[in-house]
Parts: sequence; C-alpha cells; structure tokens
Amino acid sequence: MIIREREHSFIMITQHDHAKISGKIAENWKGDYFYGVERKEDVVLGIYEHDRAWIEPDAAPLWNSNQQKPYSFVDFPLDLKVAYYKKGIDEVEKMSHYACLLCSSHYASFLQYEENPVGTNFVEEEITRRLHLLKQCGILGKLGKEKQLLYHQSILKFCDNLSLYICLNEPGAKKEKEHHFFQKGISPSFSFANNKPIQVQWTDQETVSLSVSPMEKEVHVQFRFKEVKKEDIIANGLISAYTKTPYSHTCMMFR
Repeated sequence: MIIREREHSFIMITQHDHAKISGKIAENWKGDYFYGVERKEDVVLGIYEHDRAWIEPDAAPLWNSNQQKPYSFVDFPLDLKVAYYKKGIDEVEKMSHYACLLCSSHYASFLQYEENPVGTNFVEEEITRRLHLLKQCGILGKLGKEKQLLYHQSILKFCDNLSLYICLNEPGAKKEKEHHFFQKGISPSFSFANNKPIQVQWTDQETVSLSVSPMEKEVHVQFRFKEVKKEDIIANGLISAYTKTPYSHTCMMFR
C-alpha cells in the first residue's frame, strides 16, 4: 500500500493501481529510446504486473501500532512481504518468462543488502530462478541480450519511480515539499538524458513536467485512491474503515 498522510486522513493507493500508471508510461516509451524493442510487449506486461504481489495484502491493510498509521510498502513486515513477493513473481512467471525476469530482479534489488535470513534466502532463491529463466529465454552468456535485459530493468525502475512521484506527493507540491525520494530527480538515468536523473516538477495540480521525456507524447493517466478518515479508523479499525471508504478518482498528465 502507498500511504500519504494528511492531518485528518490517510490517502491510500494500492500498489497494483500504481503499477497500472507505470505500465501506461512504459506503453508510451519512445521507440527510439526502447533498446530491444522486439521485447516491448513482455517488458510492458512486466511493468503493468510488477506489483501484483501486493494485490492480496492491500485488500486488507495492516495497522502499524508503533507508527500509528497503516503499514506501507516501505515498512511492511519482512516475512510477510517476502511471501507475497514470491507469490507475485510466481504468477508473473506463468504469464511471461521475460516479464518474470524483470519482476524478480526488481524485488530482489530491494533486499540485496538485507541481513535478515528471510531476505537473504529470498534473494538467493530468486537468483536461482533467474538463472533458469535466462537459459529458457536464450539470454544467458549472450552479452547483447544481457545488456538489453539490464536496460529493460532500468525502464521498469524509472516507470515505477515516476508513478510513485504522483502517488507519494500531494498534487501540485512545491519542490521543497516533495517526498525525499525525488528531491534530486527521477532515476535511473539514461543516455538520452545525458546520463543524469530526469528532473520533474508539478506545473499545476494535474500536470507533471519532465526535463527530458522518454514518452512519445503527453500521457494522461487516471487512478483511484481512498481517503480514509483517522476518526473512522479509531472508531471501527483500519480494515473496516478502509473497506467502507469509497474510491475517489483523479486524472494526471505527464509532459
């Protein structure tokens, strides 16, 4: 779950809804900037589905009693997180082996420095999975194809971060009020942007401007969220308050 706290409420956005925004960005990636374009269908699929691991836990969000807020994707309990990660990657593997390579690498990257055995075991298991898939996809040992895969992983990370930008920030936020993830721009960097992070800013409450856009055109996205009142959580508990809160919808544009 993506959480944005306000004075009297929490803005709550499911990871899978956020991933749909990421997928829309990837779908509109410029052909000239899409190294290995013959893999675009699998790459876009992987980006649309990269957070399907969170579908189940986001349906029944957990309360973090230490922080007095709902658990987010950042502080979600590690043992549960890893179990859901594996489930999500397993599901993507049934859709596309190449998309699965992207999702496996993406999740493992979050835990590459984890010292808890739960995290280290997950990383090791995913390395084994990817070796098997690399062989199946005819990539292992082929430098050009391995380089192409790394580039596609960068596209996933960029689309993920750009989508998070509009989910974690209040619409129209001034640069100094932005979430700290984005103070220095959106990473990773690309050669078409002189290998520097792409700078982003709100030009109004519905428009995000990029210093260098990898997209073919202006991209319009719509996503849903719930604004769950803190008083409802206190009165009825988080799951009940979340379930009973209706979805709101908003439209944004990247340019």
